[in-house]
Parts: sequence; structure tokens; C-alpha cells
Amino acid sequence: MNKFLASVIPQAGGLEAATSRPYNLAVLLSALFAAAGIAFGLHALIVGHEHAYGVTREVPWGLLISTYVFFVVTSTGLCLVSSIGHVFNVDSFKPIAKRSVFMAIVTIISGFLVIGFEIENPWRMPVYNMLSANITSNIWWMGTLYGAYLFFMLIEFALLQMGKHERAGMFGLLGVIAGVAAHSNLGAVFGLLGGREFWHGPYMPIYFITSAMMSGCAAVIFFTWLGYRANGWKMSATLESSLTSTAKLGATLIAVIMFFTTWKMISGISGHPPGKYEAMMALVKGPYAINFWVGEVFLGMLLPFVIILAVRASNMKALFYASAAGIVGIFFMRYDLVVVGQIVPHFHGLGVVDLPHLFSYTPSLHEVMVTLGGFGLCSMGFLMGERLFRGHLSEEH
Repeated sequence: MNKFLASVIPQAGGLEAATSRPYNLAVLLSALFAAAGIAFGLHALIVGHEHAYGVTREVPWGLLISTYVFFVVTSTGLCLVSSIGHVFNVDSFKPIAKRSVFMAIVTIISGFLVIGFEIENPWRMPVYNMLSANITSNIWWMGTLYGAYLFFMLIEFALLQMGKHERAGMFGLLGVIAGVAAHSNLGAVFGLLGGREFWHGPYMPIYFITSAMMSGCAAVIFFTWLGYRANGWKMSATLESSLTSTAKLGATLIAVIMFFTTWKMISGISGHPPGKYEAMMALVKGPYAINFWVGEVFLGMLLPFVIILAVRASNMKALFYASAAGIVGIFFMRYDLVVVGQIVPHFHGLGVVDLPHLFSYTPSLHEVMVTLGGFGLCSMGFLMGERLFRGHLSEEH
């Protein structure tokens, strides 16, 4: 892992490192992935989603929806964690603010790219959002609130760059409000679907906000460590202390998510609740068991939690590996949440002839490439941000 990072990310040379050949190669590769994803997405729009994507009438939400959820969850988490410092004036979180706000913008734009190609007619969304607003629709509120969230974050970042921290804090607060509202509403999109027992329940908006904060902590550590490697800088004691505080907060939130997950599984198994029990069994010992036990539980929760405790949140390299594992695990969490919630047939308990016990879903090449395009755009945005904004300097290095 270290050899790979050393070959892609410059080790020294300050800001000159951000213009080195390995750096430019990393930007180019990211741009190629983004371009390939856009090309596959445009091709899907031309030939039709039913021909290009692996989703079906029975499982209409697939990899692209889960990737969108992953990006917007990460964006909201970055916003919330960064706001602890420059909005709520907690000194230990202030050094991480600029890069975190910038990456909150990059990740939500990456999410918009993915969802844009998932929607068969994406150009209709901004038009009819204004012309025929349906205030009783969670989907309408999601688009509106995330649009407002992105607007506030852009203004906040611009003010941070100009050094107007008081005004930036005001727009940051508005961003936090919009982000929390949007993200809890995203949870309601799932939680209010009474026909999907795996999702249905009032705890989903709360779970989404809590897991967003956990995702944000992992992303802050991940992007900050990579940013300093890209610029060839050594972290100051102040920044290391800030990342230590972030890791401790992340460990606390992982413990909370473990609590949520445990009781979610218990409630889904005890008494064999119709629909929910079958979905839980698919996670525990069914077709999604590897995703759940290896992805969600081990990479997403146990490994980061153990690493943070083992190093007492003070070893920066160890925290980077913990955050990388956490981000991978969180991606599996989003995928399992979206897909497993749809695989149980509505009439599973009626013994309908030829109705499968569980529906199946496999992402198509187009879906995989659009997903990689979203990650390519995110990577390119991160790398370009390090160059354009001088490593998001906010302290002595």
C-alpha cells in the first residue's frame, strides 16, 4: 500500500509536488474514469435504461442509487464534522474546515453525476421541480433541499477562501440545517415506504444522520492524510490533534452504528416478521452474507473501531488505514441497504406459483462504469483542489 501511494502521490517538494508527473498522471487517470463514466451514462440514455442497466421492475433501485446515497451521505457527514469547528467554534476541529467543506462540495456533485444518469430524463427534474412542485413528495424535498445545501456550501467555501470566517460560519450553519433536513428526508424516502418491510420504520432518518457523521469522520481523515502526502507536507501538532479528535468522534459514532445494527438484526429476526425476516436472513447467511459480514461489519465497523482504540487515535498512518477500511465498508452498507430492501417479493408468504423466494440483481457494465465515473470525478476534484487552493492552508505547516 505504501509503495503504491508513493508511486502516485509525491512525497516532498511542497506545492511544487502538486505539479509533478505522478500527480498529473493521477489527475489524468481520474479524468479518464470520469469521462468513461459519462460516456457510458450518455449511451444508457440513448439506448434506454432497460437495455443498459441491470435493474428490473422487481428491483428498480440498484448500484447507482446506492452510490448516490454513499456520496450524499459522505458529503453531509463532511459538512457536519467541519461545522463543529468553524460554525460551533470548537477549536480542536477548526484546522480541518477548509478541505472538508471543499470535499463536501465535490462529493455531492459526484453524487449528482451518478443520480443524473440513473434518472432516465434528468433534465426534467430541475424544470418540473419549479413548475409543478409536489410538497407531499419526499423525492421533491430531497432534490430541493440538496440543491439549497449545495448553494450554501459553495457560498461558505468562497467566504472561507476570502478569510471572512464570521460570514462563512453563518452560511455554514445554513448548510448544516439544509444538510440535516435533506439527509433526514433521504432517510424518510426509505423509512416511509410501508411496502418495504426492511426499510420501514421511524428510525431510518436518525440512522442516516448518525451514519453520515461516521462517514464524515472517515472522509476527513482520509482526504486530509492524502492531501498532506500530495503536497509533501508534515502535519503540524495542531492538525494531528484535530484528526485525533475526529477519530475519537468517529469511534463513538461507530459504536452507535453497531448498536443500531445489532437491534436492527434482532428486531428483524425475532418473531419472524413477514418480509423483514427474509431480508435479514439474506444478510446473515444468504447471498449477501459476505457483503454484510466482511464489508459492513468487519471493514465498516470492527476494523476501524479496533484500530482507533489500539493506537489511541494518535497514529496518523493507522488512522488513514482505518478510515480507508471504513469508507469501503460504508459503501457496502449503502449497497446492502438499497438492494436487500427490494429482493423480498411482495407476495412472498402467499405461495404464489413461480414466484422466487428472493429476487436477484446484478449490476450491469454501464452501472459499474457510471459508478467508477463518479469516483473518478471525486478523485479529480480532490486532486485539483489541492493544486488550485494551495492545499487548503489554514495553519503553519
